[in-house]
Amino acid sequence: MMAVTHGSVLFDRTPSFSFEFFPPKTQEGAEALLDTVVKLQEFHPSFVSVTYGAGGGSRELTRSVVHDMVARGIPTVPHLTCVGHTEAEIEQILEGYTKAGAQAILALRGDPPRNRPYDASKDAFRHAAELVRFIRAWESRNHLPNRLTIGVAGFCEGHPDTPNRIREMDYLKAKMDEGADYICTQLFFDNHAFFDFRDRCRLVGIDVPIIAGIMPITSISGMNRMAELSAGTNFPARLFKAMLRAGGDRSAIERIGINYASNQCAELLDADVDGIHFYTLNRSRATLEIYRNLGINNYFDVDRIHMLSNLYKS
Repeated sequence: MMAVTHGSVLFDRTPSFSFEFFPPKTQEGAEALLDTVVKLQEFHPSFVSVTYGAGGGSRELTRSVVHDMVARGIPTVPHLTCVGHTEAEIEQILEGYTKAGAQAILALRGDPPRNRPYDASKDAFRHAAELVRFIRAWESRNHLPNRLTIGVAGFCEGHPDTPNRIREMDYLKAKMDEGADYICTQLFFDNHAFFDFRDRCRLVGIDVPIIAGIMPITSISGMNRMAELSAGTNFPARLFKAMLRAGGDRSAIERIGINYASNQCAELLDADVDGIHFYTLNRSRATLEIYRNLGINNYFDVDRIHMLSNLYKS
């Protein structure tokens, strides 16, 4: 198993377990999000991340949520994107996050806004590697007491804008060379795609932790939304068949999605995954059920699991 070599508090245990949330749009949403976060904190996640929104549309909400979580002592990783930003804006955001106590950033290229014109030429950064380089330079100039942990995205089944899979690995390696500490993958439903991606990373010299992105399907509408947002993620035939067998029964579909994700996670853990990152959609039920199915609880003893694993392998 891999571990961050820079002493990151995000990976003080391996495998890591983390959750992703998006900023709420209403006060009711904020209260529901806080309830979800509190419930999931029972499992002492390695960290939680907060999304930024297409085109930076939710940037103010992201900052507010991040500051609130950090103030509560929750290890929080805010997303930061290239889209729609100048260097001065990025510096201001970094200053706010670090002053609030955040020690990590997920640096992304980001998605362009969908419902308004967008001119990418006005952005200070075109690619995540450039953003990582800028963050490291800013960090150096400001003499931060702790080195920021920087994560970047990985695409197990290929980045939608880079059909050349060999060139894609070059782009990913560039992020590492600029100072990224770990990779968090886009959601996937086929573990073989993840294992192949992990092998290719190691072959090109990428030796940072690779965190697997998992999102349980809990509804047909949610599956369609995921297909829209995940830009090319494969939905295996066996998953489709299981959904068809449910015949539109909502509770059956939710059970199928949770069981499928539970089996995915069990296989990943058996294969010594560095960490699992749950895309929660701001809900706790599915993730809590997966934890229960895996036997993970407040007393999850990683050292004991490793010892049993080693005994089994011997």
